[in-house]
This record gives sequence, structure tokens and C-alpha cells, in this order.
Amino acid sequence: MSDIAGELGFAEISKTMQSDGSGYRAVIPDGWRQGRTCYGGLTAGLAVDAAHREFADLPPLRSVNVNFVGPVTEDPVFTPNLLRRGRNVTMIDVVAAIGDDIVGTVTCAFGTARESDLLAEFNAPPAPPPHDCPPFTPPQMEAFVPGFFHRFETQLIEGGRPMSGAKDGYIRAWSRHKDAASREGTSSFVTLSDVLPPAAMPMFRKMGPVSSMTFLLNILDDAPATKEGWWQVETCQTAARGGYSTQLMRFFDYEGRLVGEGLQSVTIFI
Repeated sequence: MSDIAGELGFAEISKTMQSDGSGYRAVIPDGWRQGRTCYGGLTAGLAVDAAHREFADLPPLRSVNVNFVGPVTEDPVFTPNLLRRGRNVTMIDVVAAIGDDIVGTVTCAFGTARESDLLAEFNAPPAPPPHDCPPFTPPQMEAFVPGFFHRFETQLIEGGRPMSGAKDGYIRAWSRHKDAASREGTSSFVTLSDVLPPAAMPMFRKMGPVSSMTFLLNILDDAPATKEGWWQVETCQTAARGGYSTQLMRFFDYEGRLVGEGLQSVTIFI
């Protein structure tokens, strides 16, 4: 795979997905890999795009439930299946497979907006602007982070970096797609949502494998958007035992409005 292909942004990868009769095949550049698998956010974002390609006139995406079944070692095929199209909500299940092996499932809930008397906002604490925050990855450590992380610009607001021996599992950061053409659209937002390392990792004192197992993301806005592509991403470990960690994740736009909230289960091998 060439260096140029490794630098491809999400928008270009999605654009080049090809129908192969049973689904949509995506080419995963080396620069989007994470160990022996594909970056999980890219798998989720491409699955959402496959659903849009297969089914027309979908309402806004409201929720994504991702199961990381196995490593995405080769280019996967995404096959969308309609579960139900109701008056307000449409449910679509997207299976990602390599040959006969399922490597992921993504259940998408699309829902029409309607009038409601209920309005409840949740805002982020104040934060310095992105360019006043230090890089999440210090320059001397760039060679040691997964390749996909270089596809994003990420600045640390507060919390710990991986393997810093922090007391708490907490990270708060600004992040956006490095590729400017990939900063708009719901699929772009879904792709970015898994950008931070697991919240448990700041508590590590040595390197050890981790792997996301499941990820639920709820989206509040019809069309998530933010200034200059910058999202404020917060992840907090709530508990860990028996080699598994659970973490709560929040996503705020540039003005600090909550746009999405997630819950992730992570396997810990340390």
C-alpha cells in the first residue's frame, strides 16, 4: 500500500466503496489500521454509509450499536439488511464480513424528528480553544501510536495520556479529521467517535493490549456539525474488573453542546 493511500481521508475511502452484488466492499488503507485490525470508528462510519447507499430517504441517524466481532485483517464487505421501516424509526443491521467470516455488526436506528415539549441540555465545562491545548501525542511518541491516530488532529484538554499511571481513567480532548473534506456529515462524526484510546489506559504503568468489544453511540442532532470540524471528546472509565472495563463517552460541539453520548466495553489484557 502506498504512502499516498495511507493518507486517504474518510471521505475518499467512503467514496471509493464498490458494490459487489452482496454488499459494499471497502478498501482499508494501511494508515487506518490499528494493530492487525482496522480502526473501529472507520468500520462503524463505513457501515453507516453502506446503509445510506442501500436504502434511500432515511431519516437522521439516532443510534449506532457496534459489535467488534473479529479483526478486520483484509478489506471487508458491508451488507445492509432492513430490519423494520416504521412510521418514525427505521432499523438497519449492517454486517461486515471477510469472506464467510463476520468481523463486525452495526445496528443503525434512524428516526424522524418531531415536535416535543421536552428539552434538556447538557453542556461541557469550559475549555481552552484547540490551538491553545497541547498535542495529545508528544512529538517524541508519535512513532508509537496506532497508524489511524495520525489521521486525526487531537489536542489534550485534561486527563491523562496512556501509561501515565494516572489515578483515574479519564481523558478530555479536542479532535477533528486531519483531512478537511472528511469533517462534515453524520458518518464522519461516527468515524471520529472512537478516536481516543480506552479510558483505562491512563491508569496503566506499562504497555498492554486492549480491544474494544462493543460500542453504543446515541446522537441527538439531526445533522451533527461543529466549527472547523473540532469536537470535544470526553471518555471516563466508570469501573473495571475481571479483565473488562466499561466507559462513558460524551461528544460536544465547539460551543459545548452535547451532541452524542456513548458507552463502550473494552477488554483489558494487563
